[in-house]
Amino acid sequence: MLNNEARELYRAGKYDRAILVTQKALQFAEDNVSPDHPDVGTSLNDLGGLYETLGDYAKAEPLYLRALAIWEKTYGPEHLNVGTSLNNLAVLYNKQGENAKAEPLYKRSLAITEKALGPDHPELGTSLSNLATLYRNQGDYAKAEPLYERSLAITEKALGQDHPSVGAILSNLARLYRTLGDYAKAEPLYERSLAIREKALGPDHPDVGTSLHGLAELYRTLGDYGKAEPLYLRSLAIWEKALGPDHPNVGTGLNTLATLYRSLGDYAKAEPLYERSLAIREKALGPDHPSVGTSLNELGGLYEILGDYGKAEPLYSRSLAIWEKVYGPEHPYVGVSLNNQAVIYLKQGDYAKAEPLYKRSLAITEKALGPDHPDMGTSLSNLAALYQNMGDYAKAEPLYERSLAIRENALGPDHPDVGTTLDGLATLYRATQRGSEADLLEKRVAKMRAVKR
Repeated sequence: MLNNEARELYRAGKYDRAILVTQKALQFAEDNVSPDHPDVGTSLNDLGGLYETLGDYAKAEPLYLRALAIWEKTYGPEHLNVGTSLNNLAVLYNKQGENAKAEPLYKRSLAITEKALGPDHPELGTSLSNLATLYRNQGDYAKAEPLYERSLAITEKALGQDHPSVGAILSNLARLYRTLGDYAKAEPLYERSLAIREKALGPDHPDVGTSLHGLAELYRTLGDYGKAEPLYLRSLAIWEKALGPDHPNVGTGLNTLATLYRSLGDYAKAEPLYERSLAIREKALGPDHPSVGTSLNELGGLYEILGDYGKAEPLYSRSLAIWEKVYGPEHPYVGVSLNNQAVIYLKQGDYAKAEPLYKRSLAITEKALGPDHPDMGTSLSNLAALYQNMGDYAKAEPLYERSLAIRENALGPDHPDVGTTLDGLATLYRATQRGSEADLLEKRVAKMRAVKR
């Protein structure tokens, strides 16, 4: 609904100038019509959207709420503008991790939109995609996938296959498949999304940064760090230029780039990036936002690798508390956090504390993601390592074997995570006097790592 000048500024990523134009439009409306006129609601909604884009959620919320109140009073509760306003408010709450507030707003918006415009309108596609993203964030992937697919079909039919809205849905669907470990489905969707956005929006638009970042995340997950790094760097440069150095997207880009460097063993590069990411997210989103939990978890992982358990443990604990509060006790992120805490106890030799955390993490991961997801490989391998350290080789071996099968199938035979499981299994073979079998695995790992170098 932005006026033409503000819309062009927005499309160019010039958000500060777009805000000034929209503020003038709001002032003009308030000066020339009543404060409850629908035109005032339009300007309020537009201005709220710009602040949301800039990550200034505290400014966005009251603008959205006032716009909603004006439109409900003027048009009634079933009007399309009310549906738009509800959707925007739900998106805002979703970004803040307030899923309980977001879901009923999305559902009400979806019902209004479908009733007003019919089942094939592109605005319905947007509503479906937004609700799907909420379910994806909650770990309810079975609900998310058909909503994304329906959204994509509606939007392609209504707007054409090269529209930026199609690019956005493709990026979201690709992220779902990446989360589910279906990398063969994810990659072409990311590539198509990137191509659409570059053509429609230009190479320096923030949405292009989003597609680049998603593709980089995919390559990092696959262990292809050489492909991932330049995509991360280009994405981060786009976001810093377009959105400013303190935007939450920049926090995301710094966090994932740091994780790449951590994976490469370049800890000196990783630490300051993690710290800057955490500072940006706490300032922009508040100390209890799930993205803050992510930064805490990743920084804790770095300190764990460095053997500084005294620094790592409180970061993991705070991350776990945030994620349990926001997502509930059965979300995959909670499983990740429990697993990480258990690793620390394992490394410190406190097996009694580690075992129940590993088991709970494994149960959460299997329930949420299924028995063949790569995260299951991690959970199984870590539980196997615990039993191995306890000398319970009979329990450890089948867990390593299952982990290896999952990781080879999902990630390919040369992925670094496959090497990690092979290392553990080789150590077990040596401990159980099967040196020749251990030799074979160690030679395989050495060959894999030589190729990677």
